[in-house]
Amino acid sequence: MTRYSNGPHHLGGDCYAWLLPQGHWGESNTGLVQGDGESLLVDTHLDLAHTARMLEAFGTLTEDCPIRTVVNTHSDGDHWFGNQLAAGPGVEIVASAAAAELMTPAGATELASLWHREDEVGDFVRAVASGFDPSGITATPPTRTFSGSLDLDVGGRHVRLTEVGPAHTPGDVLVHVPDARVLFTGDVLFIGAAPLVWEGPVSRCVAACDLILDLDVVAVVPGHGPVTDKAGVQRVRDYLTYVQAESIARFEDGLSLEDAIASIDLAPFADMAEHERIAANVLNVYEELDPTRPRADRLTQFAHMAHLHQAAAAHPHGRTGGAG
Repeated sequence: MTRYSNGPHHLGGDCYAWLLPQGHWGESNTGLVQGDGESLLVDTHLDLAHTARMLEAFGTLTEDCPIRTVVNTHSDGDHWFGNQLAAGPGVEIVASAAAAELMTPAGATELASLWHREDEVGDFVRAVASGFDPSGITATPPTRTFSGSLDLDVGGRHVRLTEVGPAHTPGDVLVHVPDARVLFTGDVLFIGAAPLVWEGPVSRCVAACDLILDLDVVAVVPGHGPVTDKAGVQRVRDYLTYVQAESIARFEDGLSLEDAIASIDLAPFADMAEHERIAANVLNVYEELDPTRPRADRLTQFAHMAHLHQAAAAHPHGRTGGAG
């Protein structure tokens, strides 16, 4: 994975990214867009400590351009649990209606509880997101929702929100700053790590990549990982189409989900971390191909990935592929 520094990265055009290396589980990115006398914040972090550190560092930029808008790109906790620190009088929190349905106190409690589970899932979460403490979260959901697209005025600057979910989650949103040619994608893109399709179908994630590739952008800030360009977007698309095609072939050959996951060779994407995500991605394809198959909930998806992660840890020198 590409090495990059923690903290603020100037993207040009009064746009900034706050990056958490190395973009692994929980290590999400946020962004800041400045206009005349006000700023827009893209996402917050999984816990209060990381969010507070980001807001404090952005303080020199927002002292004269206070944050008046927060956009949450989707409903995963590592992109909105810190909202309570950015909220306040005169601050509007915006997300898609589909995302907002999941941004509830119950949803926050359910995710935070994963750290305390005494099973394979708990062991997995504590291992891959050990640097975070999602306690003390007061669920602070959006105050404004939309479907489709929404144009915002940030101190005279045009910022375009485009809903591309269901893809990674039910309500993913892209944040485009046309005059700066900057795009914040949320978890539609992971750079340096394998994409993860919670909701899907995978074809929707591919379509989101195609939309990005058609935009006039030079700086693309993923939900996790370093700032990238269209080559990075294409790499994510290549992974998704590869996994989709390999999964379809195995489904048509009658392979079980477990055998399909184990037999897909990920050597072409050996540079990506989090290979356990192949379990959730193949599951998503199988669910689409077999409408009678019950949709797995988030806990079941975590369990599939936890099992694969544990198997890979037990056999670190095994072949590169679904089985690790």
